[in-house]
Amino acid sequence: MNDFEDIHEKTNELVTDAGKGQHLFRMKEMESYMIGPHYSTSEGAAVKGTNIQIVYVNKPKGTGSRLHTHPNEQFNFVIKGKLKYKVNDEEGIAGPGDLIHIPANAEHYCVTTEEEDAIYLASKDTTYFIAGDATDGEKSGAFYEEGYQPE
Repeated sequence: MNDFEDIHEKTNELVTDAGKGQHLFRMKEMESYMIGPHYSTSEGAAVKGTNIQIVYVNKPKGTGSRLHTHPNEQFNFVIKGKLKYKVNDEEGIAGPGDLIHIPANAEHYCVTTEEEDAIYLASKDTTYFIAGDATDGEKSGAFYEEGYQPE
């Protein structure tokens, strides 16, 4: 059994449920965890309501996600740093104040540039888990720019 078997169910257990009467979530202070370690370096805390889930994401510089998909729509709002992104055939760089729209089932990735870590809010609908799956079908871990692999 590999470390990523049942990863969606395991990660989903870590998402804070907003339906229990709490209305304020100090996301920067919440315990963070790896959001999709089978394809990404994204770490953060997630809160899930009835229809929307939000993740406060920290992604280390020079790292990110491999090309992946998920059946739920997503928006990434960049707070700090820069993200190199690809959504279907569009590629670019998003910085603070920029919003990346990722349609449901779109092939995409986000990789932090090498200058500094990135912080962004990811918002997805709740029709699927918080993380997706790599398009190559492998649960082999995150993407690392050369020189940024873990030691």
